[in-house]
Amino acid sequence: MNYIETKNEEKGNKIKLFYEDYGEGQPVILIHGWPLSHRMWEYQVEKIVDAGFRCISYDRRGFGDSDKPWEGYDYDTLASDLNDVITVLGLSKTILVGFSMGGGEVARFIGKYGTANIEKAALISAVPPFMLKTDDNPDGLEKEVFEGFKEEIRKDRAGFLAGFGDKFYNFSKNKDRISEDQKHYDWSIACKASAKATLDCVDSFGLTDFREDLKQFDVPTLIVHGDDDEIVPIDIAGKKSKDLVKDNTFEVIKGAPHGLVMTHKKEFNEILLRFLKK
Repeated sequence: MNYIETKNEEKGNKIKLFYEDYGEGQPVILIHGWPLSHRMWEYQVEKIVDAGFRCISYDRRGFGDSDKPWEGYDYDTLASDLNDVITVLGLSKTILVGFSMGGGEVARFIGKYGTANIEKAALISAVPPFMLKTDDNPDGLEKEVFEGFKEEIRKDRAGFLAGFGDKFYNFSKNKDRISEDQKHYDWSIACKASAKATLDCVDSFGLTDFREDLKQFDVPTLIVHGDDDEIVPIDIAGKKSKDLVKDNTFEVIKGAPHGLVMTHKKEFNEILLRFLKK
């Protein structure tokens, strides 16, 4: 079992983050979505390693096999955790790939720490630039959406996660692309997460404004979104990120849901590997 001990003491809790590290060559860090773990990348890791890259996937604090502290689920702390992963492993020319909530870590890391050790970035079905509806972000989602998430999690977390999985994959439309068994496996991963982390991260991905972070991107960036994403709609996320990131490649996967890394893995893997090799 591989663990990195974080150095961030702002929250008074040094913790251990679980990670997997395979292959050799230029490092690619995969950052998972909420409320999953590094295991969501199963069908990407092999392709990345076989293509000649070093592939590192880690579990966010509170999720998977990482420590589960009571606090520290704001994006400044999560970006500090990512910085510790890069620093402890001595990485350079790193490619960051963030899915959904993980795209927020990519954005806040670059906004806070810059790109001295980063060569490329990728935002996949990602929450940036800003999910919340405000006066200057009228296309966002009402705050009640996120409050509803938290209410349902507090009432019946396992039941909420089962329904979330259906929307994650637009399951009724994609039964030919993903099995009930895979959906149940993902549910089991999500259930393993800390209940407190699951709750606190709703506010983190729902209420955090990444617009200024995206303006700091100065490396080639891949933005991939499905046009049938019911969790993080493309119109408020991918399309708006495209307008804020200077040097970007924007790829829309037709008919793809939020969890396109699974349902449309062939299409997605081809897009990702093409970008990694450029």
